[in-house]
Amino acid sequence: MNSLLKGEDLPGLIIAIDGPSGAGKSTLSKALAAELGYVNIDTGAMYRAVALLATRRQLALDDASALRLLCRQMQLEFRRNGGQERVFVNGEDISTAIRLPEVSLLTSKVAACSAVREELVQMQQQLGEKGGVVLEGRDIGTVVFPQADIKFFLTASAEERGQRRFEELRAKGMSVDLQQTIAEVRARDAADSSREHAPLCRAEDAIDIDSTALGIDQVLALMLGMVKERLEN
Repeated sequence: MNSLLKGEDLPGLIIAIDGPSGAGKSTLSKALAAELGYVNIDTGAMYRAVALLATRRQLALDDASALRLLCRQMQLEFRRNGGQERVFVNGEDISTAIRLPEVSLLTSKVAACSAVREELVQMQQQLGEKGGVVLEGRDIGTVVFPQADIKFFLTASAEERGQRRFEELRAKGMSVDLQQTIAEVRARDAADSSREHAPLCRAEDAIDIDSTALGIDQVLALMLGMVKERLEN
């Protein structure tokens, strides 16, 4: 890898990756951050953390005031230990706990709370304001960091994203139908684009990357090339 991407004196860019579900944002955000030596701010993990703590404290998930206070009291950190990304809340490593099935089921309910979204957007801005970060989501380049140094909008056809999801579920031993999975991807796209809070948005100055016919390594190489160009300029 070019030394420009591996040096310790690199300027700390803010890199936003937005796009629909199944386009590979999460995988590429982690890979890009690792290559650059940046912090990957996993926004999804933040909502999972709120869901976990709310469950532990037996808070009602429709109690916006209680959830807002919980967010304000939550000290969250992203650390990389031994090549692995870890999530800490109030000094506790919750990386495994937030991936438990019961937490996953509650996360969508927490994410639907506008008070939680408002608080976590502020937290994301605080975590990333000094740069040297990669964030992925659906409105990072338009709402969270409209001033991001580089904005990627990662897409893939609904058919390709449905195929990826279908293969992922089959690998887990689940019985799924390909056409139904593709239909669910299209429905998710429509819901994400039209929802009231944090809809899927493409920033006008975003760089479009269609990953339909590209592998993760190919997309990563494209992104790194663009980051290198930005750093050189």
